[in-house]
Amino acid sequence: MPRINRAVELLERGQPIYYGGAGELSYDHGVEASGAWEDYLIVEMEHGLFDLSRLKAFMTGLVDAGPTSGGHLTPCVIVTLPTNGTSEAVMRANAWMVKQVLALGVHGILLCHAETPGAVRAFVEAARYPFQTAGVGAGLDTGQRGSGGQGFAARTWGLAAPDYVKRADVWPLNPDGELMLGLKIENQRALANVEETLKVPGIAFAEWGPGDMGMSFGYPDRHDPPYPPEMIAARAAVLEACKANGVAFLNGVTPDNVTDMIDEGVMVANASGEAAEIGKRHTGRDAEDPPGTHSA
Repeated sequence: MPRINRAVELLERGQPIYYGGAGELSYDHGVEASGAWEDYLIVEMEHGLFDLSRLKAFMTGLVDAGPTSGGHLTPCVIVTLPTNGTSEAVMRANAWMVKQVLALGVHGILLCHAETPGAVRAFVEAARYPFQTAGVGAGLDTGQRGSGGQGFAARTWGLAAPDYVKRADVWPLNPDGELMLGLKIENQRALANVEETLKVPGIAFAEWGPGDMGMSFGYPDRHDPPYPPEMIAARAAVLEACKANGVAFLNGVTPDNVTDMIDEGVMVANASGEAAEIGKRHTGRDAEDPPGTHSA
């Protein structure tokens, strides 16, 4: 069955994926973004406005302008939430954000400041329907996503509603799932729990969030290298926890370091078009991609 989610399709093939910002949330920009070269587009709602009406217009524009050059109805879209994963109680209180964002047909969510395993379990459960049972009883409880919000999402994916609810599960826990859930392990509290947090089933990717991680160590602005020793150690700990649990590691890359980053284990990269092209050549992906899927 053809994949809905281009990013999942590539990760299944063992290929790193490259992303960039979605930009303005409007119908017209959705039409324009349908031709994006990126493997996924990130919609920033952690610090930006949590404006679901504009996200809906953007997703509608993507659909109306589709399909993409790679044959998918829309590019993959992943949203950062304004809530933090501080605790299970905080995440359960804000589970409505997960439900409402997924109802707009996005393909994944990135949880910021994922500090505790309990918060991450609540996050995964909020994204799943109760009949989706992989992992239930083995680190997860029953899914909390309810019926009634699948109509628009199904149309955005080009599916009938019954088919959407079957495929809108978390990958790779469900090999047939199309949703990607990610975590930002971006402060010392999250770092202390990273090994247990990344054991929670249902997480596709994680990052170490250098800007916020630096702040947690007392540095006002250490988003970019060179990093002090404690930040280098934090990054290494998140990378190792990702490898130990089969979670893809996210890191920014440049044209100068992308090949080294890939060799180290980076599988999700915030990248320019130039860096992505170098990375694709390095992994042999440029010969596999359909025409038109490369950056300008």
